[in-house]
Amino acid sequence: MTKVVVGKDESFENAFRRFNRKVQRSGVLSDIKKNRYYEKPSDKKRRELKATLRKLRRNTYRYRSR
Repeated sequence: MTKVVVGKDESFENAFRRFNRKVQRSGVLSDIKKNRYYEKPSDKKRRELKATLRKLRRNTYRYRSR
């Protein structure tokens, strides 16, 4: 659980920004979005494979351009 302690002279906006940053870094929102709907195991494997291939393609392109 993400917690933020608000200081005496700290504004609500600053504390809220710190809270949002902590939530984003911890990956809570992305995890909720990812698990919003059920994904079949075969679809999950397909999606992960596509992401891996995309990363490999991008890295080999960067390596060749140097």
